[in-house]
Amino acid sequence: MYMRIAVVTGASSGIGREFVTRIPAFYRQLDEIWITARRAERLEQVKKTVEEKTGIYVRIFAGDLEKDLIYKQILNRLENQNPDVRMLVNAAGFGKIGEAKEIAGHDPQAQLRMIDVNCRALTKMTLMILPYMKKGSRILNISSGASFCPQPGFTVYAATKAYVTSFSRGLAEELKKDGIIVTAVCPGPVDTEFFEVSGTNNSKAKQATMVSAQDVVRTALLDAKMKKPVSVHGTLMKGARIAGKLMPENVIFYAMDKWMK
Repeated sequence: MYMRIAVVTGASSGIGREFVTRIPAFYRQLDEIWITARRAERLEQVKKTVEEKTGIYVRIFAGDLEKDLIYKQILNRLENQNPDVRMLVNAAGFGKIGEAKEIAGHDPQAQLRMIDVNCRALTKMTLMILPYMKKGSRILNISSGASFCPQPGFTVYAATKAYVTSFSRGLAEELKKDGIIVTAVCPGPVDTEFFEVSGTNNSKAKQATMVSAQDVVRTALLDAKMKKPVSVHGTLMKGARIAGKLMPENVIFYAMDKWMK
C-alpha cells in the first residue's frame, strides 16, 4: 500500500505554515506531511505543533529552493518510498515593492531571485512531484491578486504571479484526464511576514483590505475541494479579478495609483 503524503513549500511561516496546520483535517488519512523552507528552526516549531495536534509525522527538508540540493533530497526520498502524494502546496515566494529600476539600483539580484523562486522553483517542484500523484490528488499554487493585471510599482512580482496563475490554469486543463486538480490561489494583501521582505505599503486602502492567512487557506482548501481552477478570497479581490478582465488598462492603472497612496 502506498504511503499517503502532502508536500508544502514555504512552510515555515504565513500561508505555507497555515496550510500545514489545516491539511490534516482536509486529508484525514495522511501518513506524513513533508515540509520545506530555508529556516530549519521554524520548521522544527511547525513539526512539533502539527505532530502534537494530529499525530501525523512531519518530515523536514530544510533548504533553499534556489539551490539544487533540496530537490535532490526530496527526489531521493520520493524514489525510495514511492508515496502517493495527495496534495502539493507551492507556497514559497517573495516580492519587493517599488519600481523595477529603483529596486535594481538597491539590489540588482532581487528581481531575478523573484523569478527564480516564484516561477522556476514552483515549476520545478511541481514537475518533480507530478509522477507521484494519482486521481484525486491536488496541487495548490499560491499566486496573487497581483496576477490579474500589470502592476506598476510591483512590476516583476505581479509578472511572476501572472505566470503562476497561467501555469496553473493550463496545467489544470492538461491534468483533467488524470483526475488531478490544480488550483491557483490568488489572495490580496495578507497579514504575514511577506511585507517584512517586500517593504511596507501604508496606504489606508491596503491596510483596510488586509486579510488573515487563516481565511485565505480556509477558502483555498474549500475551493480545491470544489475543483475550482482559481481561488479568490473576499469580495474585493473577486471584484478586482473581474475588473482586470473588463476594464481598460489605463483606467486600472489610474485606480491602482490612487489605491496605493
